Amino acid sequence: MRVGLAGVGRIGAGHAETLRGIAGIEEVVVADADSGRAREVAAKLGLRAADGVEALFSAGLDALVIATPTAAHADLLVRAVEAGLPAFVEKPVAADLEETVKVLAAIRGSGVPVQVGFQRRFDPGHAAAREAVRSGRIGWVHTVRSCTFDPVPPPDAYIPTSGGLFRDCSVHDVDAVRFVTGREVAEVTAAGANRGAPVFAESGDVDTGSALLTLDDGTLAVVSATRYNAAGYDVRLEVFGSRDSVVAGADDRTPLSPVGGGTAPAGPPHTGFLERFAEAYAAELRAFADVAAGRAASPCPPEESLEAFYVAEACEVSRRERRTVAVEEVRR
Repeated sequence: MRVGLAGVGRIGAGHAETLRGIAGIEEVVVADADSGRAREVAAKLGLRAADGVEALFSAGLDALVIATPTAAHADLLVRAVEAGLPAFVEKPVAADLEETVKVLAAIRGSGVPVQVGFQRRFDPGHAAAREAVRSGRIGWVHTVRSCTFDPVPPPDAYIPTSGGLFRDCSVHDVDAVRFVTGREVAEVTAAGANRGAPVFAESGDVDTGSALLTLDDGTLAVVSATRYNAAGYDVRLEVFGSRDSVVAGADDRTPLSPVGGGTAPAGPPHTGFLERFAEAYAAELRAFADVAAGRAASPCPPEESLEAFYVAEACEVSRRERRTVAVEEVRR
């Protein structure tokens, strides 16, 4: 199988290294808007570089991985599907909700498999939490808490085009809550704050936010995010049930210092998402290889991504308008 990779920036370069080691993938062809960067990554990893992203569509590919900046996702995904290429696309499918809906309408019924990159579905801790819930081991679930705390903010130039904290960051927590519980979100109440760099407020965004999600069975879930957690990169998901409680992401590298007793983390904290989810990123691409080869159905089809986006959109509306928002309000 010959797999193309569009985009070899920070996450794309990591994907390139993973793809070359997957059984059944004989060749990886990489491309980037910066052709020099594509050639550099190809030379380092022993891959082939195409003369630009456009050239991937005439490279005899069997599948395409899309890891470009968000603005290019929608067009590349539609083109891949129209060309009959199974596609893996990093979230989000498109830059905003309206375009996401249009993309899904364009590819619906094509029969071409698409997988969206919500890597937490492949994190061992999140998968184990899901099993604990689905098996009934922890009883009925009453509370879920999921957090994404970045150690430092992204570059200033990224903020105005990110879509906002809930759409860009907390959408991962939303998908994780849905994935682990197997429930849908009925309504949200969200709030945000700015105590850091002025670029967030200037962009209509927030640097810290939390949302209370009421699930369709009455379970309460809280998702929290911040761009300022200097202690380290912290992603955890806690599930509290009538019989037991479990947590994903709490280990000897969790950046929390106990006070008044307890044991401090033994190892250094994770520095970012690429390190924290290295195993999950590799696992999702191995899964995509099976999808592309026709051995498995997509573990995260674009319809799943859209549902998470609806909830993130509802959170953003709730934050701006300071009210509870039913997810049905934003559904297209």
